[in-house]
Amino acid sequence: MGKVFLVGAGPGDPDLLTVKALRLLQSANVVLHDSLVSAEILSLISPHAQLIDVGKRRGFRLLSQDESNSLLVASAASHEIVVRLKGGDPMLFGRGAEEIRALREASIDFEVVPGISAAFGAAAAAKISLTDRRVASSVLFTTFSRSADARALAAFSLTPETTVVIYMPGPQYNEVSQWLLDAGFPPDMPCQVISKASQRDQSSHVTTLTGLATLVPLPAPALLLVGRVIASLREPSVVSAWRDTASAPGSDAHLPS
Repeated sequence: MGKVFLVGAGPGDPDLLTVKALRLLQSANVVLHDSLVSAEILSLISPHAQLIDVGKRRGFRLLSQDESNSLLVASAASHEIVVRLKGGDPMLFGRGAEEIRALREASIDFEVVPGISAAFGAAAAAKISLTDRRVASSVLFTTFSRSADARALAAFSLTPETTVVIYMPGPQYNEVSQWLLDAGFPPDMPCQVISKASQRDQSSHVTTLTGLATLVPLPAPALLLVGRVIASLREPSVVSAWRDTASAPGSDAHLPS
């Protein structure tokens, strides 16, 4: 049996790979990678390694998760170093838990190599701090889904000091906008969509939840940041105004305002 490494590829810029991740990519016998891992990072993989695309994209998938798990186990049975390369960090919305379970059930040795999450890559690209003691003291990482369970966002008791980071917002921004409005965010809450953060063809758009509903979707992978921090670094006066609003007598501490 070989060893499997669940490796985070980061947001896309090869310079943001960890040293350990780069070393593993250059010594791996097999690399099973997500579809959205950047071409620049894939080019760093050893030319002697077998590359297998096991990624899933909206409306299309090469393999089911169970098939990917089986392929991972089979690869470890015949190769010394097997890398499962994931965008961002493998432990955040990367289905790492399902693959870890499959490896444990097959008694295969494995190791997790963390990467820079897309959220931090996007925040860095936008030059925005996800937390700011003046306007944001907590961060919520979530994804958007049309399932009934997705409506549970409102149950998280969002406060005026919450920054929400939405992975995989999908192409229907109007639905995401309504979802956030239903959760208690005001229509003028600032937000920013960031596409391909840290990569050469990165793009972004700053708007409000109202404007988000009519925004043309940006290319995947994209991430949506929502909260006061989006405007606070651009408009210093907004910081004091929002702070005064949140501390005013009778203000609702459970709803962003």
